[in-house]
Amino acid sequence: MTEFLAALAVFLCSHSIPAMPQVRAGLVRLLGERLYLAVYAATSLLILAWLIGAARRAPFLPLWDVSASAYWAPLLAMPAAIFLLVSGLLAANPLSVALRSKAFDVRAPGIVGITRHPVLWAFAIWSAAHMVPNGDLVSAILFGGFMVFALAAMPMIDRRKSRQLGMGWQRLASATSALPFAATLAGRGLPAWPRGQLLLATAITVTAYLALLLAHAALFGPDPTAVLR
Repeated sequence: MTEFLAALAVFLCSHSIPAMPQVRAGLVRLLGERLYLAVYAATSLLILAWLIGAARRAPFLPLWDVSASAYWAPLLAMPAAIFLLVSGLLAANPLSVALRSKAFDVRAPGIVGITRHPVLWAFAIWSAAHMVPNGDLVSAILFGGFMVFALAAMPMIDRRKSRQLGMGWQRLASATSALPFAATLAGRGLPAWPRGQLLLATAITVTAYLALLLAHAALFGPDPTAVLR
């Protein structure tokens, strides 16, 4: 348990400290934008791998009984989570976590027209879905912590981006919403997508989902396809 808590603390610090405006600005000045993002992404993946490994090595302390039907939660939710993650990484989005921070076309915002925080929603859905079939203390802390972290980051990023972008934030944010499909339900209609992006995101999502189904047992232990047999 000690290793898991240490890994969790490092993970939280590695994401909260660089998010501070002065810290991030200093690192960008030192490394440049591209190198900073590359180092940040690589470091985050390494720490995440350590955290998941530490969680698997931690003592099992059950909190609730888990039935076979509980595996339907990630089976049904993960396509949406993967699609949000993939399309969020493909999209230009200066309003949230993204690989490309340039402004998007408000006439064809793609996934950003559904929610301006697609990557964060992907992690929130992934976390919530994986809490259900993992009824132990460590999993509840791990996935519950991820979910709270992702959801809490959304209003914080909105405030920071609003200060940074000024009137530009108002113009871009008017084409989207933090809550998925809230802008659509408010009467703005379904968003158009940049040419080819929806097809590419769908193809990657299907491929990644099938690959995870086949490799999940080997990589992480539990076999999510067992409920299908």
